[in-house]
Amino acid sequence: MGSTVLSLRIDGELLDRLKGHAAKRGMSVQDYVVQTLIRDDFDERFKTSVEETERFYGAA
Repeated sequence: MGSTVLSLRIDGELLDRLKGHAAKRGMSVQDYVVQTLIRDDFDERFKTSVEETERFYGAA
């Protein structure tokens, strides 16, 4: 899988918070943001999968 550049404009205060979160984890801001997006995407796909399973088998 290749990579693509995503450019975004964010508030200075948000960038400062992101830098702090990334630093706590020993990561760059870029790596922190990418990992956060990956985690959010996984959570969303997992939630959808659970909902589809419940619809198929019926909720407990």
